Amino acid sequence: MTTQRIHALRHDDLSFDVYDEGPLEGKPVVLLHGFPERSSTWRLVAPVLHDAGMRTFAIDQRGYSPGARPPRRRDYRMHLLVGDVVALIERIGGPVHLAGHDWGAAVGWAVTMRRPDLVRSWTAVSVPHPAAFARAMKTKSQRRRSRYMAMFNIPLLPELTARKAGGRFDQSMAKAGMTADEVARFRQEIVEYGALPHALGWYRALPLLKPGSTDHKTTVPTTFLWSDRDIAITRGGAEATRAWVDAPYQFIELSGVSHWIPTQASDDCAAAIIERVLASEVGA
Repeated sequence: MTTQRIHALRHDDLSFDVYDEGPLEGKPVVLLHGFPERSSTWRLVAPVLHDAGMRTFAIDQRGYSPGARPPRRRDYRMHLLVGDVVALIERIGGPVHLAGHDWGAAVGWAVTMRRPDLVRSWTAVSVPHPAAFARAMKTKSQRRRSRYMAMFNIPLLPELTARKAGGRFDQSMAKAGMTADEVARFRQEIVEYGALPHALGWYRALPLLKPGSTDHKTTVPTTFLWSDRDIAITRGGAEATRAWVDAPYQFIELSGVSHWIPTQASDDCAAAIIERVLASEVGA
């Protein structure tokens, strides 16, 4: 593992911002944020990991870093998102421990399936294995919770609704469980930062996903952390994830917590990552 701090990653003619913190010789943990957040979603989790002797690498992913905002929806296909993370791990000198929330979890699952050699352990937060989620989408409950994805695919509409502070987009974030401070951070770090149109590219690239491309088990030791007040993910998809992990596995359910686990249950989130890292280090 490199002993030099990594502040930027150059990959695929794009430049990514990386926040490399914690002890230089610590166990490497790559942190992947979701939508609509940046790497700061880990701001309460990372210090706990540092105190446990871990070095964290939180990256502002494709569409979020100012130097990594390609214009076409095809530029946000899953294999490209995975490639960005693989490039970071190779720069670190992997293998690493991996954790991801929301869309970061979706990318992390794909990394574990495509490059398990680069991942020592995996902690998925909120979003289940993609095959489990696909099967959950056959239910009315999950389809109802995922209707926002269709709206995000309408050109310009989400961007227009997000222009006004306190408007429909902000209201939908609050309905999803964000606190007032988290909605304000969303406006500052995503809308005002110019990231929203590009972050939406992840959703707009979904129709380009090849059928069956995610129907593979992961062989990486895995913890899946889910909360029972998550309005986006049903229990069915969460509980079905176990069948898609061919490795040591733990499912942790948080009671009374919304979708935004890294900020609203940061101690539980950090504890789950630490437990998985330590178990994997001793070969559990």
